[in-house]
Amino acid sequence: MNNDSLIEMIGLTRRFGAVEAVHNLNLNVRRGEIFGFLGPNGAGKTTTIRMLVGLLQPSAGTARVAGYDVQRQPLQAKAAIGFVPDEPTLYDKLTGREFLQFKADLYSLEPARARRRAEELLRLFDLDERADDLIESYSHGMRQKAALAGALIHDPPVLILDEPTVGLDPKSARLIKDILRQLSQRGAAVFMSTHILEIAERMCDRVGIIDRGRLIAVGTMDELRHGTNGASSLEDIFLALTGGAEYAAIAEILA
Repeated sequence: MNNDSLIEMIGLTRRFGAVEAVHNLNLNVRRGEIFGFLGPNGAGKTTTIRMLVGLLQPSAGTARVAGYDVQRQPLQAKAAIGFVPDEPTLYDKLTGREFLQFKADLYSLEPARARRRAEELLRLFDLDERADDLIESYSHGMRQKAALAGALIHDPPVLILDEPTVGLDPKSARLIKDILRQLSQRGAAVFMSTHILEIAERMCDRVGIIDRGRLIAVGTMDELRHGTNGASSLEDIFLALTGGAEYAAIAEILA
């Protein structure tokens, strides 16, 4: 494994019966990098993420996180990951502060460190004034921020996010984007899937595009533009590569 790579996928493949949801995926994400993972619905994004965090066993290939094989060294790999799925599991009858304490206990954080870290995250995510309210009273944006705070409680080197900004108001979305950039500047690797191409274009250092289970493009925006005859925006690049250009033309006519 490259010393700078915190995420490595080698020939990662997942089959469901005769359907190959992810095919021979080879991809690295480096320390200090925000990597955007894009694709149409059903392209294999969530399946890839579930293999990467150890929730789904690959049919073939290997996933490594922070140097640990996710299948052979699951405890060490999972301890290195902060994960926020597209529909985070929260516990409505816990307060925000109790939820972070619960997450800290899962990672066996020393009690004083856990309390200090929880207070830091509550302030960072602007949840401190509601920290003792039950999570069931939280708005969607507050729940998303609480889930991300829980994923960061153990200060992991790798953060994996599935649609982290969906449904957020602009202020909350901007806060999460700023926090992700701060984390990457401190050396963390951030791997995020998103349907919001403008966010990926502005935030991500590199982007990978998956379609029908196959990685069809990966690189910086300049590299992707070069590979698609100079398409200017990520939306244009995405539509050109995934065969969506005809839909864009129809939408333009209807508009």
